[in-house]
Parts: sequence; structure tokens; C-alpha cells
Amino acid sequence: MTVLHIDASISGDNSASRAISKAIVSQVTSAEPGAELVYRDLAAEPLPHLTLDAFADTSALAEFLASDTVVIGAPMYNFTLPTQLKAWIDRIVVAGRTFSYTANGPEGLSGGKRVIIALARGGIYSDGSPAAALEHLETYLTGVFNFIGIEPEFVAADGLAIGPEQREQSIAQALGESVRLAA
Repeated sequence: MTVLHIDASISGDNSASRAISKAIVSQVTSAEPGAELVYRDLAAEPLPHLTLDAFADTSALAEFLASDTVVIGAPMYNFTLPTQLKAWIDRIVVAGRTFSYTANGPEGLSGGKRVIIALARGGIYSDGSPAAALEHLETYLTGVFNFIGIEPEFVAADGLAIGPEQREQSIAQALGESVRLAA
């Protein structure tokens, strides 16, 4: 089993998404002795934004295709995903490799992979909340992974910027959820 761990937060050791994704990876790999771990830190070593020349580098696609499980630490920046993560997604959503166009519409070719995403959001964006209409992180990631044939799983830490107590409580709850996902 190969686990691909992607982190996108620029916050370093203060990152909730990094802490949660690390806990998820720990749970997943402890359940699978001998699992190979591949780690990519998109903040420390960002992929360039997509150009025709940059598209020729297929290393991110190869890592994704070789993985059985993908764990992504995804913070919300300005209501959506970090550009570093978008640059990685641009490398893995490739016609003929992870999806194909058919007479009946697009068809995902990446089914069978497990994708677990650790979300970290400063506010509360759940259905019915005042900011719900501004949530473009989970909805985008659901759409893009569904497009390539994968139903992603999410662990979310919400309200991190409300205050220290809310931050601690939200991270603790998300870490507890990571244990359930590993089962």
C-alpha cells in the first residue's frame, strides 16, 4: 500500500491542517504495516503554476497514480483552496489519465483510490451558517475528485480564528475524527 501525503498550508508548525493530516497519515499507516509513505509539501516546495512547459513534468501525476490512499492537508484561504494545492490538482486532473471524455460525458478513471482531506477553516461555513455561501474549499475538492472518479472523505476543523478555546476544541474534535477514518 502506498500513501501519498500532501500538505498545502503556509503556516508551518502552527497549521491545523498539517496537524490533522499528519494524524490521519499516522492512523492509516499504523493500520497497514509496511505501507510506503510519499510526502509532498506544496508550501515548502511549490509546483509552478500551470504552463505548457510545466505540464510536461508528470512527477506529481505519477505519485498520485501510484498511490492507494491520498491524505491532503487543505487550509481555506480567502474562501477557497491555496494556490499551491490548485497547482497540484492541475497536474493530476489529466484527460486520458485520471478522466476521459465520452459520448455520455466525462468519466472518472481514478476510482478505487481513497482520498482523505483535512480541512482547516477560520470561520464556520456549515449549511445554515451566515457564511455558508462562501464555502468554496470542500465543495471544490468534492467536485474535482468526483470528476476523476473518487468520493473524498473529509475531516474538518472549523472556527479556528474565533478564539483560542474554539481552535483547541475544533482541532481536538478533528483529531478524534481522524481515528474513526482509519478504521
